[in-house]
Amino acid sequence: MKPITQLTPSRLWEIFNDICKIPRPSHQEEAITKQVESWAKEYDIECLKDDVGNLLLKKPASKGFENKKTVVLQAHLDMVAQKRENSPHDFSKDPILPQIVDGWVKATDTTLGADNGIGMASALAVLFDPSVSHGPIEVLLTASEETGMVGAFGLKPNWLNADIMINTDAEEEGDVYVGCAGGTDVVLQLPISRVAKPEDQEFYELTLQGLKGGHSGIDIHKGLGNANKLLAEVLFSLNNQFAINLASFNGGSLRNAIPRSASALLSLTKEQKAKIDTFLIDHLNKLKTIYHIKAPNLSLTLQPLNAINESIFDKKTTSQFINLINAHPNGVIRMSDAAQGVTETSLNLGVISTQTDHIEIISLVRSLVDAGKYALVNELKSLAGLVGAQFTTQSDYPGWAPDMHSDMLSVAKEKYADLFGMELKTMVIHAGLECGLIKKPYPNLDIISIGPTIKGAHSPDERVDIKSVEKYWQFLISLLKAIPDV
Repeated sequence: MKPITQLTPSRLWEIFNDICKIPRPSHQEEAITKQVESWAKEYDIECLKDDVGNLLLKKPASKGFENKKTVVLQAHLDMVAQKRENSPHDFSKDPILPQIVDGWVKATDTTLGADNGIGMASALAVLFDPSVSHGPIEVLLTASEETGMVGAFGLKPNWLNADIMINTDAEEEGDVYVGCAGGTDVVLQLPISRVAKPEDQEFYELTLQGLKGGHSGIDIHKGLGNANKLLAEVLFSLNNQFAINLASFNGGSLRNAIPRSASALLSLTKEQKAKIDTFLIDHLNKLKTIYHIKAPNLSLTLQPLNAINESIFDKKTTSQFINLINAHPNGVIRMSDAAQGVTETSLNLGVISTQTDHIEIISLVRSLVDAGKYALVNELKSLAGLVGAQFTTQSDYPGWAPDMHSDMLSVAKEKYADLFGMELKTMVIHAGLECGLIKKPYPNLDIISIGPTIKGAHSPDERVDIKSVEKYWQFLISLLKAIPDV
């Protein structure tokens, strides 16, 4: 199989290949940080690190480009860690294994980390490749973007010297992004009251899996199915018919990834088990009428679990939890009137986990409009109040308001047309780019966001289009030559 290091542009792919060898889930960026620092030393490039783990690399202008405005290329260090259910991959130590398939680069049963590893590789390639001409340039690599934009939140004023920022975290070649959604995490904690398991009952694990998953922003409108919601729907019907005993519920692993699987631990008699088996066959067939195209491998199984000495939820907790999740909003709430075809407000019911004395439910609310975001947050607060759940929010971040009069936007559109003979589409993205947060300490930055075509981000189906990477690179180095003078 042809290695990705033989692809064009070679320097970018060589760096990305090296990045794939280094584990870098969110909050585990020590190894990639050390590697970038080592590269900076090798190429004699100034490299600074701040208190929250952001890296800033600086390089003087190429000869003849000294009068250009300073540009900062921005990417994030971390990646989303998702794998297929049967994969033994350990994201804390195992390398990502990229492969070329039908014009795309994808990983082997895991996320690839093209989000935002290709952007990081492109920024570093600009620094390390002497054939790339540019004015004074900085590269900002932020920490733990995928789990709360930690680096962008902690970015201090007076660290960057740039006038212009090119964010590299967009995921559709041929689009330039000038705005994005803001977001906030909502955490509900429902108290659990427990009782002893009836002696005539045994434990069974009910598992729903086989969904595609995806990015909780840019994929939220695609009808991919949320495992937490679908399993709650199953439990609601089961509880109405069989008065089930529930002992736990766990689904999803990241608040910004659409859950692909979820499981519930039930306590059942043998008679209930036989009836429920028939019910599950019928219910799965109903689900497949909806998801047979988006999730052809959808499954719903009930398997015995032996020798589990565990209590169960009391009837009130069971009813409260099932009703809460079944009624919990999820997916697209409103489409934008201002940006046609763009989701305005959404949420992803991302993670449900059973603790000793409570069930934790984490959702990511996104909106292009602050009013829409907070209206949805208040709706969840009302739901929490109805069942006595504790309600908190965290990691609230602003959207990035579009500037249609941006000088850099004009430059980008002109250069793209010159290069490829077609119009660069101006877009607003329903995802959490760091641009809005970076604007807070640097309000005068002129920002655009570009990138190659990435599909299936935040899922094991993540892949990046090879031809789009080459076009993105040509566009990026062309933009750097076209930066206005001071």
